[in-house]
Amino acid sequence: MWVGAGSSVFYESGETSHFMREQARVEAVGLAISRNDRYIFTDLNFSLEAGQILQVEGHNGSGKTTMLRILCGLTLPTDGEIRWCGENIRKNLAEYHAQLAYVGHAPGIKDDLTPLENLSLAGAMDRPRDGANAEQVLERLRLPAFCDDVPCRNLSAGQRRRVALGRLLMLDAQLWVLDEPFTALDPAGRRLVEELLSEHAKAGGMAVMTTHHAVNLDGCTVHRLQLGT
Repeated sequence: MWVGAGSSVFYESGETSHFMREQARVEAVGLAISRNDRYIFTDLNFSLEAGQILQVEGHNGSGKTTMLRILCGLTLPTDGEIRWCGENIRKNLAEYHAQLAYVGHAPGIKDDLTPLENLSLAGAMDRPRDGANAEQVLERLRLPAFCDDVPCRNLSAGQRRRVALGRLLMLDAQLWVLDEPFTALDPAGRRLVEELLSEHAKAGGMAVMTTHHAVNLDGCTVHRLQLGT
C-alpha cells in the first residue's frame, strides 16, 4: 500500500493475510476533481493489493463519495486515472466491473421485493459466488425471522442496510467499494460488517470504504486515507 502527495495515510495494527486468490492491485494515479472551478482534491495517489482494506475519511464536501464514484468508473476525474492490474480501467471497463461490487450510501435494493428475492435477484443478474445461497446469506445477516416474507419497504433502515450488504456475499467480486457501510446499523450490525470485511480480506479480497466509525478488523491490514487536509 502506498499513498502519494495530496493525501495522508495512517497505518493500523494487523498482519497481512495470506493471499488465497490471484494477486491484483487497484491504483489511483494523480487523481483530481473540480467543481465550479474549484478543486476538491488534487494529486491523489494510492494503491491497494489483495488482503488490504482502505478506510477513507474526511469532512463533508471533501470528495469522499466522488472519489468512490471515480474508483467505480462512474465519474470521470478532472485529472488522473484509476488502474486495475496496471491498466487504465477505461481500456476494459466491463472486465473491471466484473471484479467490483459497490454498495452506496443508499441501500440500492428493490422495495417491492423481500430480502430473499433481492438477494436471489442479485445472484442471478451479476457474477454469483460459487455456492452462493440466498437463504444462507440471509441467516448470516441475522435478520429477524419475520423479515423473510416482508417487502423491503417495510423493513427498518438498519434491516435494509443488512440486505444491501448481503449482496456482497452473493457476488464473486474481489474489490468491494462501500460508501458509509455502517449507516443505520446498531452495534451488532457494525460488528457483522467488520466480520464480513475481515473474512473478505483474508480470502484475498480488498475493500475501499468511507466511514466516520472506528474500524476494528481482526488480523487484517487497514490503511486510512484522509481527504480535505
